[in-house]
Amino acid sequence: MVQSTNRGTISDMDGTYSIQAGSNDLLVFSIVGFKTLKIPIDGRNTINVQLEEDVTQLGEVVLNAGYYTVSEKERTGSIATIKSDVMEKQPVANPLAAMQGHLSGVNIVQTTGVPGSGFSVEVRGRNFLNGATDPLYIVDGVPYGSQSLAAPRVSNEIIGSSISPLNAINPNDIESIEVLKDADATAIYGSRGANGVVLITTKKGKAGKTRFDAHLSTTLSGVSNFLDLMNSQQYLEIRSEGIDNDGLSPLLENPALDGFWPDITVWDNNRYTDWQEELIGGTAYRQNAQLSVSGGNELTQFLVSGGYLKETTVFPGDANYRKANLISNLTHRSNNGKFKINFSTSYTREENRLPGADFTQQAYSLEPNAPALFDEEGNLNWENNTWDNPLAALKEEFVAATNTIISNAMLSYAIAPNLELKSSLGFTRYRLDSYVTNPNTARNPGLGLTPQNYSNLTTNASERESWIVEPQLNWKKHWDKLSLDILVGATFQQENSNQVVLRGRGFPNNGLIKNLAAAQSLEIFSTSDADYRYSALFGRVNLKLYDRYILNLTGRRDGSSRFGPGRQFGNFGAVGLAWIFSREPLFKESSILSHGKLRASYGITGSDNIGDYRYLDTYNVSGESYAGTTLLEPSGIFNPQFGWEANRKLEAALELGFFNDRVFLNTSWYRNRSSNQLVGIPLAATTGFSQLTGNFDAVVENTGLELDLRTVNVRSQRFEWSTTLNLTVPKNKLVAFDDLESSTFANRYVIGEPLTIVKLYNALGVNPETGIYEFEDYDEDGEVSNPGDLEWIEDLAPKWYGGMGNTFTLGNLSLNVFFQFKKQRAYNAVRFDATPGFRGNVPVDLLDRWQQPGDIATYQRSSSGFTTVEDLGARQQSSNAAVSDASFLRLRNIALNYKLPTMENGLDINVYLQGQNLWTLTNYYGPDPEQPSSTRLPPLRQLTLGVQFSF
Repeated sequence: MVQSTNRGTISDMDGTYSIQAGSNDLLVFSIVGFKTLKIPIDGRNTINVQLEEDVTQLGEVVLNAGYYTVSEKERTGSIATIKSDVMEKQPVANPLAAMQGHLSGVNIVQTTGVPGSGFSVEVRGRNFLNGATDPLYIVDGVPYGSQSLAAPRVSNEIIGSSISPLNAINPNDIESIEVLKDADATAIYGSRGANGVVLITTKKGKAGKTRFDAHLSTTLSGVSNFLDLMNSQQYLEIRSEGIDNDGLSPLLENPALDGFWPDITVWDNNRYTDWQEELIGGTAYRQNAQLSVSGGNELTQFLVSGGYLKETTVFPGDANYRKANLISNLTHRSNNGKFKINFSTSYTREENRLPGADFTQQAYSLEPNAPALFDEEGNLNWENNTWDNPLAALKEEFVAATNTIISNAMLSYAIAPNLELKSSLGFTRYRLDSYVTNPNTARNPGLGLTPQNYSNLTTNASERESWIVEPQLNWKKHWDKLSLDILVGATFQQENSNQVVLRGRGFPNNGLIKNLAAAQSLEIFSTSDADYRYSALFGRVNLKLYDRYILNLTGRRDGSSRFGPGRQFGNFGAVGLAWIFSREPLFKESSILSHGKLRASYGITGSDNIGDYRYLDTYNVSGESYAGTTLLEPSGIFNPQFGWEANRKLEAALELGFFNDRVFLNTSWYRNRSSNQLVGIPLAATTGFSQLTGNFDAVVENTGLELDLRTVNVRSQRFEWSTTLNLTVPKNKLVAFDDLESSTFANRYVIGEPLTIVKLYNALGVNPETGIYEFEDYDEDGEVSNPGDLEWIEDLAPKWYGGMGNTFTLGNLSLNVFFQFKKQRAYNAVRFDATPGFRGNVPVDLLDRWQQPGDIATYQRSSSGFTTVEDLGARQQSSNAAVSDASFLRLRNIALNYKLPTMENGLDINVYLQGQNLWTLTNYYGPDPEQPSSTRLPPLRQLTLGVQFSF
């Protein structure tokens, strides 16, 4: 712009600009993140400039706090953020995957490596006994339900019950994600912000000439770690030994009993198959393409973006996940700048076609000498009906199709110079239709099943629809030494959800298995229709004195339809304080300290996260009948007395910037105390009800330390090296629980211990004389039993976690390396296999078993599993021997990018190579320390090659 005038302009995407100015004027060039440059015109007609990046402009970095924005330096709350430039360097399909390890206080775990699956998210720990940890998700100002609508009867065998609705959001369309953590940041969301708030802001058009961006990439993925399992010789050795130990060896000569041990008497004992390679050792491919068009002038800007993704699996067969999405954004302001409107809408269509079951468990447990998968004619081999061919699962078909619409309009009008009236209107619709087929051909032919007596189809039709209207009035005034910002508003929201789960059984043939009308019988497993209504009044007062003392007050009065009369409203609020002491006269001339701030906050948020109609007498239609009459079964007891949960949050933080913020440190201490816990109180079966929803006088406390460090280590004209580090040290504790010892929760919780504990037997090893596992008899009653001797406590929550990234830039070449780390304990392979000799493969460690008196061994004597001979393997699986260190250091992401010099026609080309989960350092005894399960596919290692064109 021309200094001392109102004349200004915005450059095009390629940097070209034009402006009217006098020959003696002074041009001022500025952009957030770069140093402002002033250039005298001196009679010239053309002036080319290059701005220098400025790490000192932290105060100009604007964070989205939901109902308002705030600069990084002047925020009073705890807000973690990740920007598009970080997410774009990760080959992921879900934005939650891009956040893993990057944000302090946010623990994200992928549930399975199958495409289209979900994630578990905790912001500063688990606050409530009911186990709900999901934060509130806001997409462009619209609340977005993250709870899965999957039905376990349909999807549990392949993908679990977690089909993440967030898969509908393309990470490449996101401009930034902010996570609100403390009371000051979340209280303005009231009851919805008890578990934190995740704000997702999508990209918008920028003024300038029309610009096209094309993005193409190909990803190869595979399982990163296989278990060290036994070969055929080792397996048959302990298998035969177990049969011999149980005194069953003579029965091996009886052909009528071959069905009990075909691996020994029928199958080829010299055959060996690596089932991990065969069933989960394939290569998954992902093709990703995206095209966007953006541009506009100073008054109107637009962006339209479309993407298509196809991803296969590591399983045999042609299973795949497809996603197509379209997003548009339009921003406009009037000539006088008083009226503004922003309209955004997105549509996503997903289709996930997978086999009926996850092959992972079979890959770990199938006998190494099991028969070939196919016979000589290429048909499934059932080896004379002596085994269940794992590829029979390919005869089953799981399909999940989702359609998602997110739409938002933000309108504002400046009534007066300091007064703005605005309103946000939003609408979301999420539809999930899924089914799984179970034809008779997927079962062993020896069972004699037919389409008429077995083949079945289970379907799930679910939908969630929500609208929200939020009128707001914002007044801002700045005086010489004082700034005041007042916001008041209201929220009106309604959400409707419904679900129908059906099963049709018995079809004329399998060709009609997807047609419920052809089924001989129809079962209704569940049908539900819920209506949730929510309204609120909220406000914020922000006071800034002398540009360094800041007071932030937020409050909200919530009303929820989930509570009975007289209990429907709750009041929540917070106060935040900040002192930017680096702006005191004492530090203004400091060449070392460039930023210093103390901040603190305290407030109360609540929760109504209990489901709908829980205060009423409710009944479910069971789908069963008696004498031709449909049966109703009781599901809830009338209880209008329960009310809001409360989460009291306290935080203190120190922010320090040194050497013009080239070293920036943010440390936070927090304590969250959740009380008035809403839980289902178990009832005796004689009452006819499973539980009574009510408030428990229990207190859960989460405390922790968080550290965020950013440094610019080297900066020169050609080379730059910067580092980021975040560390979280959380602690969870059950502080109080009235009459816990006599409650039904006595076996799950212990006062003074975390909610994430498990109570186990204390394993004492293998008795050298008997070869049987031994355990500590805590109650000294002469026998080891449940629950009296389940007294060993293990905490499965992480002790600390975080991530560290380094970025190296040399000219047009850049390298980003990011490591994620976590200190934790988890169930290991003993949890799934503790007795050698059972049918099914096991890790080679089980060769270290007891064989004769005097042996000192890790595992007990081999057993066939077919006799009543004492076998304490199941107890060992529920002991502390089944839990071990699962800490890890993982190369979460590495990205190498080269930007070709801009061509004469304005074409920009970026070529990149990215890797995800490339390397893990761990002592964990199991498949994967991040997701310690032997039944789910672990997160995959990924390698991506891509190119981006812009012109």
